[in-house]
Formats: sequence, C-alpha cells, structure tokens
Amino acid sequence: MPIANARITICYTAGRSCMAKKKHIGSERPWVAITLGDPAGVGPEIIVGAWNETVIHDWCRPIVVGHPEILRRAVALWQTDVRVVEVEAPGQVEPSPEIIPCIACCSDDVLGVRPGMVDARAGHAAYQAVVKAAQLALAGQVAAVATAPLHKEALHRAGHKHPGHTELLAELCGVSDFAMMLYLGPAEDLPAADGLAVVHVTLHTALRNIFGQISEEMILAKARLADGFMHRLAGRRPRIGVCALNPHAGEGGLFGDEEARIIRPAVERAKAEGMDVDGPLPTDSLMHRARSGHFDAVVAMYHDQGHIALKLLGMH
Repeated sequence: MPIANARITICYTAGRSCMAKKKHIGSERPWVAITLGDPAGVGPEIIVGAWNETVIHDWCRPIVVGHPEILRRAVALWQTDVRVVEVEAPGQVEPSPEIIPCIACCSDDVLGVRPGMVDARAGHAAYQAVVKAAQLALAGQVAAVATAPLHKEALHRAGHKHPGHTELLAELCGVSDFAMMLYLGPAEDLPAADGLAVVHVTLHTALRNIFGQISEEMILAKARLADGFMHRLAGRRPRIGVCALNPHAGEGGLFGDEEARIIRPAVERAKAEGMDVDGPLPTDSLMHRARSGHFDAVVAMYHDQGHIALKLLGMH
C-alpha cells in the first residue's frame, strides 16, 4: 500500500506479477501480511495451496493474519505436512515452505462457520484480518498486504458497510484520495516494458449510477494517481490512455456527450499538468494499443470496463 501526500493506490496484480522478476536475498526479503479472507470461502485453501511455491519465499517473508485453526483445516484438506505456528508479530518465526506463521486476530466463534455458507461471523473475521494487516503495514512491521477473497454480503451482515477491500483499506489509512489499480507485470507477450496498469474512476457501484457519478475532477484525480504510481515504479512519466464511456467514444454525441462534456476536459487538464495522456478513446482499441506497449496505464470509467480487459490478458 504505497502512501504519499495523503493519496493511496490499492494495487492488485492480475495473474502473473512482477514477483518472479525480482529475487530478494536473506534479510532483504520484506515481510508481507496475507489476510485469511472469508473463513467459509476459498481464501484459506488458496493460501495453503500456494505456500510451497518457492518464488514466494524467494521474494518475501509471508505471514498470515487470521484464525490459525481455520488455516489448519485448510492444511488437512490439502493433506500436506506444512505446520501452522501461531505468533504475535512478524519475526518470531521464520516462514518457509514447511512453516506458516499466523497472527491470530479472530474469536473462536468463527470456528462454527460452515464452508460455502454466507455468515456474519465469517464476514467479521475477514474484516478483523484486514484491519490487523493494515495496522501492521502502517506501523512498518510489514512492507505490504496481500488479501485473500472476502464475501461482501457476509461483510455487510456483520455490520461493515464497506463495498470491498479498496474502500476499507482507504478508510483504515485515513485517506479520501484513492483508487484501485490492477497491475499486470511485464512478460514476453506483453511488450509494455514496465507492465500495464488499470485505474478505475468508479468502482463498486451499480452500472446505472455511473453516468451520474463520473466527473471531470474524479477523472483527473485518478489520472494523477496513475501517473504518480507508475512514475515511482518505472522512474519515468507513464503514457496514460483514458477510456471513453459510451460506445465508439460517443460518436460525436450520437451515443452520449460525456466524452465531450466531462472526459475530454479532464484529459486536457491532465496534459496541462504535464501528464503524457491521451483520450477519451474507445476501450477496445485503447486496450489493444496498451497491450502492444503504446500505453503504460489506462484510466477506466467503471469496474468491468477495466477488469475484463486486463484479466483477459493475465487471468492466470
């Protein structure tokens, strides 16, 4: 969770990531907190199933945040010999493919949750894990947070009305200027030298509400976040493409005027601030150009516009 000047970008890697491109040695490996996710869901099984991947331990020191017994149940399902060790803080036990250190932060009532069932107890446990992991990051005890899936309905049943991880993490960090970023690391089939990022203007909202929510200021704010994050990542100003909202970018107003009225003025203001930005462009052609290396980052207007395009490039 990079934080600078009261801004935050919640960054999710899609499919492959830059993890395999960099190997840390010895004490240089950062601690990374992994939230358990919804105890009734696939999160615990995913964590245990991935734990023996050597690339993870080459790159970082992972530590799980959640209920240790839920993890042990996942270990039993996998029929593996990995051992779950309860700890109070990073550094008490060295993680390895054979040892999972786990910081307990949930009450035992979560042990009564049935797999596959939506349960407020599971939602609260998932919430507690995110809160604890964020506290560790803000205190400098871990360098990053990776989140296993939570169930939004279970989260809401527990009284936590956040739409998802993104908004919850932003609240815990005390910021209002934030964005979700999907990031696909560089690879042979992705010519973009520094990978490809997608930032969303709107996120967890009904499609029918998007036209009333987007604004010139919102688009400019997300472009600034994309510019700043990719600049830190690559050491240079990124090339940013901004998606249109309507089919064919509105076709001169035939299919909507949001491009001319809202999006293009935001792009012009971004250019005036020194950003290398182009748009609004039809999403299909923009993403093709981005995949070909023409853009380093894309500003999408809504959730599925960005998610579908990037995940098709790197779901696995």
